This record gives sequence, structure tokens and C-alpha cells, in this order.
Amino acid sequence: MTQLDNVTRPKSQRSKRFLEGRAPKIAENVKNAMIMKGGNTSETITNALKDLYALKKPNAVLYKKKNITRPFEDSTSLEFFSKKTDCSLFVFGSHNKKRPNNLIFGRLFDFHVLDMMELGIEKYTGLMDFKNSKCPEGTKPMLVFAGDAFDVDHELRRLKSLFIDFFRGQAVPAVRLAGLEHILHITALEDKIYLRSYRSLLKKSGCRTPRIELEEIGPAFDFVMRRTHMASEDLYKTAHRQPKVLKAGKKKNISHDVFGTKFGRLHMQKQDLGKLQTRKMKGLRKRRGPVPAEGEETEAKAPKTESADPDPTQSQS
Repeated sequence: MTQLDNVTRPKSQRSKRFLEGRAPKIAENVKNAMIMKGGNTSETITNALKDLYALKKPNAVLYKKKNITRPFEDSTSLEFFSKKTDCSLFVFGSHNKKRPNNLIFGRLFDFHVLDMMELGIEKYTGLMDFKNSKCPEGTKPMLVFAGDAFDVDHELRRLKSLFIDFFRGQAVPAVRLAGLEHILHITALEDKIYLRSYRSLLKKSGCRTPRIELEEIGPAFDFVMRRTHMASEDLYKTAHRQPKVLKAGKKKNISHDVFGTKFGRLHMQKQDLGKLQTRKMKGLRKRRGPVPAEGEETEAKAPKTESADPDPTQSQS
């Protein structure tokens, strides 16, 4: 590929397809995540990063080598790896005496860090500690957020948005009932964040609707919020801007209720019911002549009838 006037021009069809895959689109690709560890880590952080990679697969890249960097002080290396692997999400794990068992969740916009949330692991139970069957790779999870803090606290609102971006997976138009088997339950309670993973089991219930049971499959995290780096409101709105093609135009005189029922309103001109055409019946016709008063007797005159044929008994003179 050659670069002229800051415009990269492909030399082959392979490089052309590569650039087309990286180019902006109306419907963006699935957000990939890069999972890496810092210069000093613990066994807990190493296993936690592997479990997060298992939840995010196949839309994730796991770096096994150590990366000596500090994202809150210098994010240059994160932006370099993001541009190299086309990843807009990252998880960075580290461990030290001041901040033990540390995980940093973050996302990037235009290959620059948008926001970061530093979470400390207080309690961790890995996937291997749950001796049961797991969900298949690439299963789209259902996200459940419990706690009023996700709607009240500004930092937890951003964390909720970050978790949705990280775990949502590919956007699909429909999902079959058997595919709704993975549930991620995230709870905010008393300055702590609890993340649990469940598998839904469809049991026989004696009727058409199955009975649902939840089985914990791991991993399980107990987080505590530490440092945060959030983008400004202007940059945050710019990152969430959508093209006009995807915005649904507002239709006039159409509304929906809370249950999703569609209502339409019709505007018509004022109608004169006196000129309304109705069905004609003989019994509803108006009679000719004056209407007789009450008590008067009317004589009915029998019509005169003339015979068309002469009487054969009479002789002609």
C-alpha cells in the first residue's frame, strides 16, 4: 500500500479488502475486545482474564505476554494495539501492593481512549470451580442490571453502558427460545458490584410453557470501584452519534401504548348527514296528496276497469 496526501491507496485486492473492512460503515461491525495483562499480575488476575476471554469469544484477542504500561498515565500503547487489531474495547489486568487484583475496563473511539473504569476484585470464583456444563461459545447473553444506583449514580451509569458494550455481542433481528440460555446478572449494592453468570434450564411443566430454572456456571466476581477516567459530555455525545439513515423518521398521527399496540388517527371533513345516501325502500316513500286529519273517514274509490274483449253472447247488429 502507498500513502499519498495522508490517503492510503491499496496495491492489491487483498489490501483493498482489508481497508474496506476497516472503513466506517452505516452498520458497524461487532466490537472486538483485547484482553491483556500488565508487568506484574497475580494468579487471580490471570485466571480472571482467561474467564473474561471465554465469555467474550470469538470477538476477543487475548495477549499472553506482559505489557509494561499504565493506562491511566499513558494510553499510547493501548491505542497502538487497538489500531493494530481493530479493537474498540479492552480489559487490562494488573496487581501491586497499593491496588491488588486490579481490572481496568475501557473503550476507545476513533482509536483514542474514551473512558476507563478501574475495578478491584475482592472475591473471585472461576469457571473451573463450577463443575457443570457451560454455554456454547459465542452465545449471546441476556444482561440484567439490578440496583437503583445504575440509574442514579453518574459513574455507575457509565459503567452500565460499558458493560453493555462489552457483553452484548452481535446484533441479531430475532433469537429462538432455546438460544436464551446465558444470563449475566450485575448488581450494585452498598458500593460494591456483583457479577454472576447463570444458565437457564427449560424443564417440563405439564403445559405448553416450560418451567425455567437457573444454574450458576461462573465466573463470579465481587468488584469495588476504584479510579475512573470518563470522557466529556461533548465527546461522549459525538461517540454515540448515529447516521441519519439509521434514525427512524417520525410518522404523523401514529402512536403506541405501553404494550406496543399501534394506533392511527384519521382526519376527515365534516359530513352532512342529511345528504347521506341510504337504502331506498317502498315503505319509506312519501305519500302524494294531503294528509287526512284525525277522525275523518276516507272513501276509497275503486278504479273502473274496462274489458278489452267484448261479450261473445251479445249479437252484433
